[in-house]
Amino acid sequence: MKKALKISGVVIVLILLIVIGYVGYVFLSYSRIEDNLTLTVEQKAKIEQVEPEKEYKAVTFNIGYGAYPPDYTFFMDGGKESKARSEAAVNENIDGVIQTLDELDADFAVLQEVDEKATRSFGVNEVKKISDSFADYSAVAATNYNSAYLMYPVLDPIGKSKSSILTLSSTSIDNSIRYSLPIETNFNKFFDLDRAFTVSELSVSNGKKLMLYNVHLSAYMKDEEIQKKQIMTLFNHMKNEYEKGNYVVCGGDFNHDLLPSSSETFGNDTSKDYSWLQEFPSKDLPSGLKVTEFSDDGEAVPSSRNLDTPYEKGKSFVALIDGFIVSDNVEVSETKVMDEEFRYSDHNPVEMSFQLKK
Repeated sequence: MKKALKISGVVIVLILLIVIGYVGYVFLSYSRIEDNLTLTVEQKAKIEQVEPEKEYKAVTFNIGYGAYPPDYTFFMDGGKESKARSEAAVNENIDGVIQTLDELDADFAVLQEVDEKATRSFGVNEVKKISDSFADYSAVAATNYNSAYLMYPVLDPIGKSKSSILTLSSTSIDNSIRYSLPIETNFNKFFDLDRAFTVSELSVSNGKKLMLYNVHLSAYMKDEEIQKKQIMTLFNHMKNEYEKGNYVVCGGDFNHDLLPSSSETFGNDTSKDYSWLQEFPSKDLPSGLKVTEFSDDGEAVPSSRNLDTPYEKGKSFVALIDGFIVSDNVEVSETKVMDEEFRYSDHNPVEMSFQLKK
């Protein structure tokens, strides 16, 4: 009996040491990327300037790091899985994303959840894979999520992640800067590293600048004050650029409802707790900025699905959370969600056609 107790005690001590060591590793490896960070632009575009009164097309697309086919469910949404199913599955989904972007033939693309090196996507460098596929587009990526190896969930840990937001432009990018967003300071910060938005500056032939924003706001956040600070940080930056006389185009995954009510529009089952879907604070937008209206021709199309169950049209919880904010010197002719039926991601791409006023 004494020997058994002694062995049990040693095992418990070893387990405690492992847990303490792991917690120490997570805390010691934590750091935030510096704010106002100038990014390296991969300059490949042949066009040097944007022209006023010319029709352009922009696309925003959260590609879900190539992990989410339509039948995938995610543990943080109430589903079962935590990583992509295989390296082959990641490459297949990223190839599908590239094909979609190629077919849309947009002048500008802002992409979110593009992994550079992550356990969850089997180390596939999606930033390079996508950038290399568009030879005449300048590209700039900024780290938006960078975590230590997370042993969560325990039976299938999501692991270590480095992921980016990626901007592609058929016009040369003069410079691009990464700006940090506020995040929670409790333990949740280890699951929400390292939120930011980028601003890419493009020259316009009339001497002004087109400021192209790429943003992915936090989804799994309980602190409403921090959530509000994220949004206001973005709003204030766009306001300052607009007041300088520049053009503002901001695309991204806002993780807020861009419709009066996605649940009413798409007939969602509201008996479950989907409280993450909050109303977008349009009333707080500075004067001169607006969320673009979506085309109402035909049936409304959602831009995202909840990952608690496999996707089933008309039954899955869906919402419209991806889109664009523009300044009033940008004339938008159409904004629409492309109905890909979540073939390669848990999001559908959103396309906007616009001109810069003279």
